[in-house]
Amino acid sequence: MMNPQLRAIVRGMPKAELHIHIEGSLEPELIFALAERNGVPLGYESVEHLRSAYAFTDLQSFLDIYYAGASVLLKEQDFYDMTQAYLRRAEADNVLHTEIFFDPQTHTARGVAIADVINGIHRACQDSPVSAALILCFLRHLSEEEAFETLEDALPHRDKFIGIGLDSSEVGNPPEKFLRVFARCRELGLHLVAHAGEEGPPAYIRTALDDLKVERIDHGVRCLEDAELTARLAREQIALTVCPLSNTKLRVFDQMHDHNLVQLLDAGLLVTVNSDDPAYFGGYMNDNFDAIFDALPLGLSHAQRLARNGFIAAFLPQAQKDAFLATVDAYFAQHAAAHGIAQ
Repeated sequence: MMNPQLRAIVRGMPKAELHIHIEGSLEPELIFALAERNGVPLGYESVEHLRSAYAFTDLQSFLDIYYAGASVLLKEQDFYDMTQAYLRRAEADNVLHTEIFFDPQTHTARGVAIADVINGIHRACQDSPVSAALILCFLRHLSEEEAFETLEDALPHRDKFIGIGLDSSEVGNPPEKFLRVFARCRELGLHLVAHAGEEGPPAYIRTALDDLKVERIDHGVRCLEDAELTARLAREQIALTVCPLSNTKLRVFDQMHDHNLVQLLDAGLLVTVNSDDPAYFGGYMNDNFDAIFDALPLGLSHAQRLARNGFIAAFLPQAQKDAFLATVDAYFAQHAAAHGIAQ
């Protein structure tokens, strides 16, 4: 367990979150409130009954209940309320910048207008003191043709999102399945990221880099199984958006003591810490930092490095990035001195 002084520093440090699925921030209480507002029947009798159903054994069992929860999102105001609730939690955890994933196909398949999805999320971001940007994700268990259709539907709102991602069921849906649509997104000047190397093999990380030309790898924890790939990720400083509580909840690692985050850092990788689907996986940013610092041999220098990595990996103008990094360094200089902890 980390000492109370270090815990206070880690919880208070400036953070960037780069791997958050906004639909995965939908807490059971809000699910029930939106279900009542929209007249959507739920297969759960109470908030407690729904929360008790969060017993996932793998990615697919999680996705099944995740999509059920998203069924209550029908109107622009629903997406606003969900995003506003997440941003309040992020602000409380000292998140200064966040890049939010959203899955329009989860909603358009139910007849929800993509404009309502994007406008609701974007409006909440505009109303928050937290710096926030949006990344539109394609569902990889669907076809590339459907991804193209979603992209075309979203383009009238191009000014409201900065990038494209790839999520949902990884196994059996390799990155190269979306080669053409990612090429089109690259032509449009969008930032590119993809989930790879979570349940899928290290080869998925390689093809996401080589074929899709992504700039960041979401998860990527299985890269250590391939020494050559690990060396490349370190050499090119390709960021990994690691989600510790998610990894243990979905049994990528049986328990937090088994997590390879320290080995990733020791290999020189640009590792960031994120919450993924916090309503389902046991916590937001500070909960993830608490978990890794309690279970792994991490100290103050690791905390500063992880805080810096989040901003280094962010899709921000360099001047804004530098300002955030200066804030991080000033914070650690001040608090290390105040607590008498050597940096």
